[in-house]
Amino acid sequence: MSARIFQKIKSSTSSGKGRLDMWFLEFERSEADRPDPLTGWAGSGDTRTQVRLSFPTLDDAKAYATREGIDAHVVMPPPNALKLQTYADNFR
Repeated sequence: MSARIFQKIKSSTSSGKGRLDMWFLEFERSEADRPDPLTGWAGSGDTRTQVRLSFPTLDDAKAYATREGIDAHVVMPPPNALKLQTYADNFR
């Protein structure tokens, strides 16, 4: 059973920073999706992909994964790079 631990990044369409300090654990797929013969929707029998656990810190997420025997890898968020420019730079 493998999982990834990650921190959500701020959406470009949002100015809010709520819940960006939370860390999440998501299970990775153990089987591929297949089309349903009746509806054609893609799905699988793996229900663990529907589970997302949240933790206040990275250490708490790692401790949970270790305690439950989950092989988890950490995906660090990209660094925030601010592009500072003046309004006049838009017209150069």
